[in-house]
Amino acid sequence: MRRIVASIAFATATVLGAAAASGEQAQEGNLRVSFDGRLAPRALPRDRPAPVTAYLDSSIRTVDGSNPPPLRRISIAVNRQGLVSFAGLPTCDPAELQLTTTEAALERCRPALVGRGRFAANVIFPDAPFPAEGRALIFNGRSRGRPAAFLHIFSSNPVRVTFVLPFEISRRSRGQFGTVFSASIPRIAADTGYITDIDLTVGREYRYRGAPRSFLSASCAAPPGFRIGFFTLARTTFSFADGRTLTTEIARDCRVR
Repeated sequence: MRRIVASIAFATATVLGAAAASGEQAQEGNLRVSFDGRLAPRALPRDRPAPVTAYLDSSIRTVDGSNPPPLRRISIAVNRQGLVSFAGLPTCDPAELQLTTTEAALERCRPALVGRGRFAANVIFPDAPFPAEGRALIFNGRSRGRPAAFLHIFSSNPVRVTFVLPFEISRRSRGQFGTVFSASIPRIAADTGYITDIDLTVGREYRYRGAPRSFLSASCAAPPGFRIGFFTLARTTFSFADGRTLTTEIARDCRVR
């Protein structure tokens, strides 16, 4: 029973695939979400994309200490200056990740690895809440025939549990944001757990047909004559079971190299 309850709680934890408690915040009523992120390096070409790594942190909390409502959906829209490339990158089937430890998941799908990190959550048992923590991995793959990134979470404290969440990757032809990562969380009958923090490092360089490629790349579109550019890195939307939707945006700068 504890295994089932814990897996439901970690489903809520996993969907945050990006962001930090000290970052940009959004609040409605007693519910508060934090999202933070940055790209490295900050110095980038003006006229062509270069490989980058994204560092992401997030949290969900309530200001009065009560349990937050279950998270149902998360959407992360990335600025058009940032590109996601998976051509030629190995993929991992989510069936290979089910019921696996972190070590077993890496053994089966290491060629498709594009990110890793850690998380912390509270799992609600009948007698008392239990703090839980564990490791997170991100693998390149496909879901329902579309590009996807699979977030694999494993913890052995307070119980052994594995959860795999697919983030579908879609493109937008217009607007400020060009790539969107989105995930839906299965409906849960009871409020059984909530995230406290999750941090992820996302990035992977590889070669395809003899040419270097990067899972993430970006350019610095500073105005002509300027060496520093300012842009909205990402917009994240959190949708909860009680109908509340909170949105945060991260504004950052870059330098032309």
